[in-house]
Amino acid sequence: MNGFPTPPSIESLQEQLSSLGVSDSLPVFPYSNPTTNPVDIFRCYISETLAGISGVDSKLIYDALEWTQSFEKGDLILAIPRLRLKGQKPDVIAKEWAEKFPENPYTEPIKAAGTFLQFFFKTEILKQLVIPTILKRKSAYGPVNTGKGKRVIVEFSSPNIAKPFHAGHLRSTIIGGFLSNLHESCGWDVVRMNYLGDWGKQFGILGVGFKRFGSEEKLLADPIHHLFEVYVQINRIIEEEKEVEKKAAEAAGVKQTHNGPTDEEAKNFFVRMENGDEEAVALWKRFRELSIEKYIATYARLNIQYDVYSGESQVSKETMQKVSQMLKEKNISEESEGAVIVDLTKHSKKLGKAIVQKKDGTTLYLTRDIGAAMERYEQYKFDKMIYVVASQQDLHLQQLFKILSLLEFDWADRVQHINFGMVLGMSTRKGTVVFLDDILAEAKDRMHEVMKKNEEKYKQVENPDAIADTVGRTGVMIQDMSGKRINNYNFDLDRMTSFEGDTGPYLQYAHSRLCSISRKAAIPEEDILNADLSLLTETHATNLLRCLAQYPDVLQNTLRTLEPTTVVTWLFKMTHLLSSSYDVLRVIGEDPKKAAARLALYESARQVLNNGMKLLGLSPVERM
Repeated sequence: MNGFPTPPSIESLQEQLSSLGVSDSLPVFPYSNPTTNPVDIFRCYISETLAGISGVDSKLIYDALEWTQSFEKGDLILAIPRLRLKGQKPDVIAKEWAEKFPENPYTEPIKAAGTFLQFFFKTEILKQLVIPTILKRKSAYGPVNTGKGKRVIVEFSSPNIAKPFHAGHLRSTIIGGFLSNLHESCGWDVVRMNYLGDWGKQFGILGVGFKRFGSEEKLLADPIHHLFEVYVQINRIIEEEKEVEKKAAEAAGVKQTHNGPTDEEAKNFFVRMENGDEEAVALWKRFRELSIEKYIATYARLNIQYDVYSGESQVSKETMQKVSQMLKEKNISEESEGAVIVDLTKHSKKLGKAIVQKKDGTTLYLTRDIGAAMERYEQYKFDKMIYVVASQQDLHLQQLFKILSLLEFDWADRVQHINFGMVLGMSTRKGTVVFLDDILAEAKDRMHEVMKKNEEKYKQVENPDAIADTVGRTGVMIQDMSGKRINNYNFDLDRMTSFEGDTGPYLQYAHSRLCSISRKAAIPEEDILNADLSLLTETHATNLLRCLAQYPDVLQNTLRTLEPTTVVTWLFKMTHLLSSSYDVLRVIGEDPKKAAARLALYESARQVLNNGMKLLGLSPVERM
């Protein structure tokens, strides 16, 4: 893990404030980060000053100060009712405090709006604090080191070997990659884990299928596609035999107890695997290793690398036995018709009854998940473990978490399920999508077609194939992260690859346009760093500046919501402000001093856009 960049010292911040004419020393609150988050400088001052006026604890005021959704309401806002003061009307208090708030170097006169206090930052000091901070800290601007000394495991993607890499895995991959980046940027030690579906009866089916239909050549060339083909073929035979058995049982007037010879063979194959049969395990290992190799290449296209490729198979037999023993000893599990279950209805009816061991003695997904959680804590001593899994698995995760709690693990409250809705209508021109590579290939082709429509620009792009791949991929990822996680969304490749509206290609275009302005202006970096920022007087410049100041707050808010859309929505807000500024804040052909100041603002915006895009797992392009 990369170490968190060293922030400036509070002493150097005080010196900077002195040079801007602020003589009083800045109060610093626990959990405030004024050296890395410029808005915290204003928060600290407002909290201390308002505490002196009101007699309310400054910490209470600090916690209640929030950033606003629209600049008309201020840069920070305080809802008086949040302070829960007794005896006086909130609107009367707001008016009184606004009148008493002294003139100061940080804020314009305070406005009382009903039960709210609105704080507008003075533009001159904001410019001098925000733009140099961004230009000096570069990729380190935004994150605050709130995760220092903490470790988080993020389990995400987790496809089943030999089964389609469906929409749920795509969403888990994109969301999990983002959450990993977010925590890592804020100082957490992140363990990215892919918990493969690599055990269970499906491998008995696959083992039998490969013996009948497998091809070594195809397996080596494309293991994921070939194993899927084999799985489909052998499953068809199982279903046909099952139907024959069903009809025979009906004709004889007896209950069906048998699904046919192939299903029986598959069961036996898996039992051999569970018992460590060398031949069965060796074949399974090849399937797993070749599949992981292929996955690594595919994930790399999404800028994702895993620290651990785990899986159900990796949970040791000893741990599984320990789980069974602990469940029994603590009277959590009980026998039911030959199987072992945990009756969770005693704790909550909606949790139902969970099977932890089948009649034939083989383990289930839930049992392996309990064992996996135990082994992970043993190995990593995590402070938090996040499971990024579709909402269809809500009950499974609730059962898992409840059982961990009943087992009285002191880390049971450190596990968290980040769920998400479904992707609807997921298909390409070739039909229904089953593989991630197909989605990415189609997005790239569509993007290429869109780019070719502008012949002049297309000729200037050095590697159009690579750009189409990057921008197409951006389109897929942004569409996924644009709404709240829990919402379903329609998979729409036309929309994903459009430059109209809030799309991935639009974000890439915004970044490349800023790069283009910088190239054409050709102003030395030293001139940008020493630019006279007092020349930024236009409202467009002020609003863009106020927006850039919010970015560290946006990330801290995202750590609470764990919603990628918190960052995505803010990036679009910022790029809309940018696109409306180009005609007003021209750089090319302007007075050199004014051009340098405006380019300092644009370069700050480009840096923050770049930071935000990379956090989302995107690769910002410089030309397109």
